[in-house]
Amino acid sequence: MNAVAAPPPAAVEIVALSKRYAAGTPAAVDRIDLRIASGSYCCLLGPSGCGKSTTLRMIAGHESVTSGDILLDNRNITNLPAAARGTAMMFQSFALFPHLSATDNVAFSLKMKGVGKAERQKRARDLLDRVAMGHLAERKPGELSGGQQQRVALARALITEPRVLLLDEPLSALDPFLRIQMRAELRRWQKELGLTFVHVTHSQEEAMALADTMVVMNHGVIEQVGSPHQIYNHPANEFVARFMGGHNVFDTSTGPIAVRNDHMRIAPASDGAASGGLAATVTDVEYQGTYVLLGLALQATPPGRQNVSVLMGEAAFLARPYAQGQAVSLAWAEADARALATTPQASPPHPIPVPLPATFHTEALSS
Repeated sequence: MNAVAAPPPAAVEIVALSKRYAAGTPAAVDRIDLRIASGSYCCLLGPSGCGKSTTLRMIAGHESVTSGDILLDNRNITNLPAAARGTAMMFQSFALFPHLSATDNVAFSLKMKGVGKAERQKRARDLLDRVAMGHLAERKPGELSGGQQQRVALARALITEPRVLLLDEPLSALDPFLRIQMRAELRRWQKELGLTFVHVTHSQEEAMALADTMVVMNHGVIEQVGSPHQIYNHPANEFVARFMGGHNVFDTSTGPIAVRNDHMRIAPASDGAASGGLAATVTDVEYQGTYVLLGLALQATPPGRQNVSVLMGEAAFLARPYAQGQAVSLAWAEADARALATTPQASPPHPIPVPLPATFHTEALSS
């Protein structure tokens, strides 16, 4: 019998990690376990207060651990000072010294370690060249754009030669166009450097664009870990489906199900072929360029209490447009529905049972 291949080594392993800020209060992070593979890009995401930034700060050594362990390549770093961990942090605000040039900002940590001026400035300039900032090496932060400041902050983090780079919402201060450009650069740098990146974000789109592994958190616990494709197409529970967006969650008699909004079938209520679907009314029509997003209210009991969305390609919408207030019928294929585990904290205050359309078969929930 062939031996089973060992899993790739974990650059970071978190074991039963918890953080409480005061005795008797809810845990900010509640006994989470997580393995982050060496050389991977991992994104921690979730709503505000979910514990993602606290987890990152504990890995960095900027937050004390209440209980549990943090290992870096099987070395326990839980109680080590930040400078001795082999990690570096890139902050949301970039935290550059306004009175220092880009070169001196990057070289600052080497200066604190007693490295000679010539050597530290050479290493700083080499890193600035690597992030395409060598030509602006003598400028101060106030003379640089947001994207240029981010490159300097990245070079400053890399000069300590970390094994893991920790990024705390590094793109949130940038405008939308620059944010898209810089996330592509972050991904490229991560691949070129071969480092493990652990990136905190509240943006589902950002995490899906960057991550090899996504970690969805809520109320201090991990709800799901997986690739962007796995999490978007196979949400583990009701919270993940609702948080990731792009899904309609239906509370049926057999339990909650999720259907992607681009898999919904819509037809005018007056269309004879629409019989057997769920009755709904169009409440919003948003043109988004390549697609149109329709907001609808189901005619359930009580009427209009459950809202859903339908994503239509631009060409399909223009061929058969829908207007606000129009009565429509909804359906979906059974293969496109995903049965969900129920998470009480994510459920709506008053779940509304929705009768399944005729095109859906409840047998699919058990398959």
